Amino acid sequence: MAPVPPDLFEAALQDRLSRQAPLAERLRPRSLDEVIGQSHLIGKGRPLRALIESDRLGSTIFWGPPGTGKTTLARVVAGETRRHFVPLSAVTAGVKDVRETVADARRRLAEHGEGTILFLDEVHRFNKSQQDALLPSVEDGTLTLIGATTENPFFEVNAPLMSRSTLFRLQSLTPEELRLVLDRGLESLDLEIDPEAADHLVDAVDGDARSLLTSLEIAAAVTQSREATLITLEDVEAARSSRATRWSVDEHYDVISAFIKSIRGSDPDAGLYWLARMLAAGEDARFIARRLVILASEDIGMADPLSLLVADAAARAVEFVGLPEAQLSLAQAVVHLATAPKSNRVYTALGAAQADVTERPAGPVPPPLRSTSPQQSRRTGEGKGYLYPHDDPRGWVPQEHRPPEVAGRRYYEPSVHGREAQVAERMRRLNGESPDTQQEGTSS
Repeated sequence: MAPVPPDLFEAALQDRLSRQAPLAERLRPRSLDEVIGQSHLIGKGRPLRALIESDRLGSTIFWGPPGTGKTTLARVVAGETRRHFVPLSAVTAGVKDVRETVADARRRLAEHGEGTILFLDEVHRFNKSQQDALLPSVEDGTLTLIGATTENPFFEVNAPLMSRSTLFRLQSLTPEELRLVLDRGLESLDLEIDPEAADHLVDAVDGDARSLLTSLEIAAAVTQSREATLITLEDVEAARSSRATRWSVDEHYDVISAFIKSIRGSDPDAGLYWLARMLAAGEDARFIARRLVILASEDIGMADPLSLLVADAAARAVEFVGLPEAQLSLAQAVVHLATAPKSNRVYTALGAAQADVTERPAGPVPPPLRSTSPQQSRRTGEGKGYLYPHDDPRGWVPQEHRPPEVAGRRYYEPSVHGREAQVAERMRRLNGESPDTQQEGTSS
C-alpha cells in the first residue's frame, strides 16, 4: 500500500481536529468582519483594522481580560498578512525556542525576503532574560512581535520592549455582544435556549466570550442527554455548577440599598452578606466599587480619612485584577468601611456651601486672594494684604477667605467621632473657641 502523502495526512488531521475541537475554537472568527466586540479598535476606519488590512502592523501588545479576542485577532493577522506567522506560548516556550524562531526569521528574510510575525501568548509569563532575548530582533525588524496578556503590560513587560510596541487595550464584551456570540453558538449546535437561561448565561460570564461558549457547550450536552432541543435554566445551572440568583430591577435597587445601609450601620456581617449576594447574581463589580467610594466620603468622611483610600484601592483592584480575585479587595473594603467611625459632616458641609452658592449673591474674590502678577500688584495694589500662613510660627493666621456676602458662615461642623474629634479640637484652637462653643457632631 502506497504511503499517504503528507498534505493529505495533514488535511485529514485538521478535519478531525476541527470536528472534535471545543465549540469556542470551532467558532473562532477567521476575518475581521466575523469578530464580535472591540469596535473601538477594528470598526470601520479604526486604527487596528487599518493596520491589519494594509499588512502594516508593527510590534504590538494586546492587553485585555480573558475571552475578549486577543488570540482571535492574532489569528486574523495570520490570515491577512503576507508574512510568515509563528505562534508560541510563553507558558511552554523558553529562550531556546525564541532563538530558533529568530534564526529561522533571519534565514527566511535573507533567502526569500519574507518577514516573520511572532505571536507570543501570555507574554507576561516571560521573565526578563526571555524578553531581553527578543529585543534585538524586534528592534532591527527581524521579527514583528504580537504579545497577548491579561496582566498590565506596564508592570509585566520590559520597558524597552514596551517602547517598541503599540499597545491595544481590549475590553470585555457587552451583554449585547455576548448575545450575538450566544446566537452563533446556538446556530452551530442547532439548539434553542430559554430566555431566562440566556439571561443567566450572559450575566454569569463577565464579558468573556470563550467562557460563554464553553458553558453553552456543556449545557447543550445536558440538554441533548434529555433528548431535548431547548436549553433550560436548569441546564445552564448544571453547566456552571451554580444556582442562578434571580435579579429583577427592583431587587437591584433594594439590595444595593440594604448593602449601603448595612455598612452605614456598622454591621460588617450584613455588608458581606449583601456583597456576596450581589456577586452571586452577577452584579457589576465596578458599580459596587463606585458605591463604596461614595459611601467612604458621604458616611465616614473625616472620621476616618483612610476609608476613602481603602475604597479607592478596592475600585482599582476591580479594574486591575478583575473578578474573581478582586472580590477579596471588595470584601476588605466592606469590613473596613463598616467598622470605621461614621460621620456625614463632609456631606452636610458641602450641601450647606452649595445652598449658599445657589441662594446668596456671588461676591467678588477678596483682593488679597486674587491671582496677580508682580507688575499688576505694584500698579493696582491688587494681591496686597495676603497673609502667608507659613510665615507664622503656628502655620496659620486669621484672615477672611470669602466674599462679605458669605463671610463667617459655618458649613463644616466636625463630629466627635474617630479622627474627626481631633479635627474639631484643632479647629477650636485656631478659632479661639472654648469646647462648649463647638456644636457636638452626630453620627449618620
